[in-house]
Amino acid sequence: MAKKKKGRKFSSFLNNSIDFTLLVSVLLLLALGLIMVLSASSPSALSESGNSYKYFSKQLIFAIAGIVAMMVISKIDYRFYQKFYKHALVFSIIILGIVLVAGKELNGAKRWIYITETLSVQPSEIVKFLMIIFYAGFLTKNRDHLQKYGKGFIFNLLPLVPIILLLLLQPHFSASIVIIGICSIMMIMAGCKFWHFLITGLVAGVPSIILLVMVAPYRLQRVTAFLDPWKYATDEAWQVIQSLYAIGSGGLFGVGLGESKQKFLYIPEPHNDFIFSILGEELGFVGCAIVLILFAIFVWRGIVIAMKAPDMFGSLIAVGIVALVAIQVIINIAVVTSSMPVTGMPLPFFSYGGTALFILLCEVGVLLNISRASAK
Repeated sequence: MAKKKKGRKFSSFLNNSIDFTLLVSVLLLLALGLIMVLSASSPSALSESGNSYKYFSKQLIFAIAGIVAMMVISKIDYRFYQKFYKHALVFSIIILGIVLVAGKELNGAKRWIYITETLSVQPSEIVKFLMIIFYAGFLTKNRDHLQKYGKGFIFNLLPLVPIILLLLLQPHFSASIVIIGICSIMMIMAGCKFWHFLITGLVAGVPSIILLVMVAPYRLQRVTAFLDPWKYATDEAWQVIQSLYAIGSGGLFGVGLGESKQKFLYIPEPHNDFIFSILGEELGFVGCAIVLILFAIFVWRGIVIAMKAPDMFGSLIAVGIVALVAIQVIINIAVVTSSMPVTGMPLPFFSYGGTALFILLCEVGVLLNISRASAK
């Protein structure tokens, strides 16, 4: 009797266990984020619509959908994306171009595509992940030349040029900084020399940033307000000063969950970029420390997964996702504590934004899949 031919397995590691510590840290961050969105958004939501749960209910729906997507994606072999790394760059350019043509302008910027009147997508959030996929594949293919300045450093920076130009045309300066930071970290981890970044940054990077600040009045106002916030306490620095009041009044243990005063229309849209200040006011230093420890655990487990990944492609994807979260956390907390000029940087898992949260959880799903491959 003929033996039954075995079906070909797509992957040999999909039944391995995922990184449980990473998963728990993500779920705890997500739970705390939902609680803080409910607390921070209630006054604004009540004032705008008469429904205190307006923002929370939307965030909760996307969180549930994101968890489902995360678990499904954690079963998809990450090596599948390597086949389409070139397509990731092309698609990024296309959707950023669509934003400029068909995007809706809000507060002087075109960053959103509205699917319905209430549902919008910020393509830059998708592009962040697509660039991680692209650079993981691109750097893997060109690994033999990474330590060279021309064929390595400069050649690998060229694909960033159209992406950054399209983002600056929106304008979306903060997303540009994040993507440059992610790709730079991936290049260094792949084998590019750090001194190439240092010299190029000093010669071209710093002057470019100064020029971008000088040519845009609103960016220049943010810098001057950062240098002397109390001089601009009633206009440009209002949000930052109210944030400092919130954090300062929180003390060691906070004023209590839901008891924030600054969220009552003092901090504009407190459930967005400045949600960490509400967390500091309500949960105090202890609450902030717990959140930072959870982010540190996320970064730690992500680095471990990157180190144990079976190939360079998987390792670089893990590095990119960890860098994405870490950079945004650092910049967001620096802004709300007046340690750097204000920029529109959300706090991962916390800031309101359903599609951004959904995309982030999908990225975590990819990271969890790499952890399956790393398991022994």
